[in-house]
This record gives sequence, structure tokens and C-alpha cells, in this order.
Amino acid sequence: MRRARSPRRPVGRAVAAAVLAAVPLAAQTPPAAADSVELPALSAVLEPDKPCARASDETAREETWTRQALGLDRSWSLADGHGVTVGVVDTGVGKDIPALQDRVTAVGSADTDCVGHGSFAAGLIAAAPGKGVGVAGAAPAARILAVRGTDKRGKPTPQLLADGIRAAVDGGAKVVYVGRAVPTGKEELTAAVEYATKRDALVVAPFAPDALPVDRATGETEEAAPWYWPAAAPGVLSVMDYGPDGTRPKNAPQTGGADLAAPGDAVVSVGPSGPGHYIGSGASLAAANVAGAAALVRSRHPGMTAAQVSRQLVTASYPALPPRVDPYGALTTVLTDKQASVPSAPPAKIPPEASPRPLNRALLIAGAGGMLVVLVAGAAVVIPRGRARGWRPAGQEEERGTAV
Repeated sequence: MRRARSPRRPVGRAVAAAVLAAVPLAAQTPPAAADSVELPALSAVLEPDKPCARASDETAREETWTRQALGLDRSWSLADGHGVTVGVVDTGVGKDIPALQDRVTAVGSADTDCVGHGSFAAGLIAAAPGKGVGVAGAAPAARILAVRGTDKRGKPTPQLLADGIRAAVDGGAKVVYVGRAVPTGKEELTAAVEYATKRDALVVAPFAPDALPVDRATGETEEAAPWYWPAAAPGVLSVMDYGPDGTRPKNAPQTGGADLAAPGDAVVSVGPSGPGHYIGSGASLAAANVAGAAALVRSRHPGMTAAQVSRQLVTASYPALPPRVDPYGALTTVLTDKQASVPSAPPAKIPPEASPRPLNRALLIAGAGGMLVVLVAGAAVVIPRGRARGWRPAGQEEERGTAV
């Protein structure tokens, strides 16, 4: 049995790590090994000399690590994406995929997928679980609106992506997944996202490309751009990837700015046709998982706006940098836009102004008391002296003594 390898590494086929039994997300340790199968690796862009992707002959039967890490079985007891349409702006979505049967509508020629990337992403979003199959999308009852955002071989342009976003919104999508990140096109893609926002559609996109281009002249990997679009546009929920061990591959684009992280390395989903599966890696696949989680929230809380759904997903996520999406938490957490009020102190009770009557009465009594004291004191002096003189006026006593 071989350890899973990410298709970002130069291998033609990869062992499906996603079919290994996973441990809880909080542990962030590699899953224990179980049965494994060989799955073809997903491509994002086809070289001119390569044929179109075909149906896979292999099927992943064990439950994927992403299904456990996202807690999907528990989330499905509350919502399954019913009533929500997710626009997939990518390479198209194949029309012969049993896990998406009768739930895919296409704009123009987007019902064919030569590359397989759009079909893979649609499976991560909405593939229905099947008997004896361990692969399922986050919102298995959601509908898919396929819109082409690249040429037939997977090469995107800002204008194709912008037109795809608008077409998805016009087609009724309330969640719009964009499978590409480009370093140019700020004006076109910002305007397209604004168009979606005004119509209450949430745009979810990878924060960076799945892999940086290689300079053919030197063979060296090009430097990451400071910003990628549409992820950098206001209102977009941008997503970073992580793998089974909680980390990102060393050769993954190292740049910041993501709003959320989600399983994106060594993940398994459907091919462009048939019941078989592919294995893939990249931020674009992590964004597909978040788009599925957004469909769950919109299904359970249809009254929420796109901005509220985005806030719900970010606020209820696992603490990390960036925070890691937790669909069940987003479905059950109760948020409010009202801030807690600080209790105000009760108004001071000021007594009414005192009446002057008691004061006047007191002054009158004090004055009368004072006069009485003066009178008593005066009497204490005068009466003894008056008795001694026989109550005669002063001076008469001397005259009497002289006469005698």
C-alpha cells in the first residue's frame, strides 16, 4: 500500500488519499490507512497535444477524508442544498455523470467538459452519495448551472470569467463558484462581482491558482502575484486549501488574503462522465467545497442575504489562520447583527428645591430663643442688684446714706 500523493507533483497517476479513513479535523494528523485504489489525476489545463479527459475506470469506495473533515453526514441532517442553484464557472460540466443526474443545466456549450475540472468541482459541490461509494458533494441536493469560464482546453481569460459570473447570476444561481484565479482583470471581474452582489448571489473563488506557471525558458516557477481575481474583489469569499495532515504542499502558491480554508489537497470527485473518480489538489477545489457549504446555508436559511451567508461561514468556522470552514457550525450558529447594548445608569433623582418656610420658622424660633436667653441673662444680673438696692433707682442709695 502506498501513501497518497498530490497531483501537484509530477506523476501521471496518484493513489487516492481521499479514500483513507480520516480522523477529526482538530487533530490535524494524517488519516489512518485503509483500502486504496489508483485514480487518474485531475488536470486544470490541457496541453494542445493531450486528448480530452475520459471517464475514469476506478471508483473510490471508502469514505473520503474530506467528507469526515467537513462533517457532512451530520450537516445533511439539517440541510442538503435543496432549492439552491450553484453556478459553476469553469471548464463545463459533463452531462453523463450519474452522481449529478437530472440536476445539471448548462449555458451554451458548457454541457461538455474536455478538461474535467468543472465536472470535478461540480461533484465536490453537489454529487449525490451512492451505495458503496465514498464520494459525495457538500450539498447533494443542490442544482448545478454549468457556465464556461475558460476555453475548451481550460485556459481562462478575465473576460470569459466575468461573462461567466454574469451568466450564472442571470441563470438564477444564488452561489457562484469560479474555478480560476487570474493575476489580471481587476476592472472586469470587480464589475462582474458587483453585478452578482446586487442580485444577492455569493461569489466563491480560489484565493490563488492551484499551481504557479513555470517559465519554459528557465524552467523556474514564476513568482506569485500580490493579488488574484476575482478573489480580491469586494464581496467575494476567497478560499485557501489544506491537505489531510492540515498543511499545504510545499510547492503550492504561498500568498495571503484568503477568507477561509477548506480541504483541497488530495481530494476525490467525479470525472467528466461516468461513475468513476479522479483525484485532484488546489485552492480551486477547496473553493468548490466552500461553495457547497454556502449552498447548505442558503438551503437552511433562505432568508439570509449573500453577505450574511458569507459572514455565517466565516464566523462559525474553526479558529485558524485563515479560519477553516465548518458547515455544521454554519448551519447551527445563531448570529445577530445587533450589538449588545451597554446598560445605562438610571437617571439621578434630584429632590425638589426645599421650601423656605421651615428655614424662616427655624430662624424665627432661633431669634426668639436668643432674645429669651438675653432677657434671662439680663434678669440674672438686674434682679439681684435691684434687691440689694431695695429696688431704688441707682444713685438714691448714696443720697440716703448722706442724709443719715
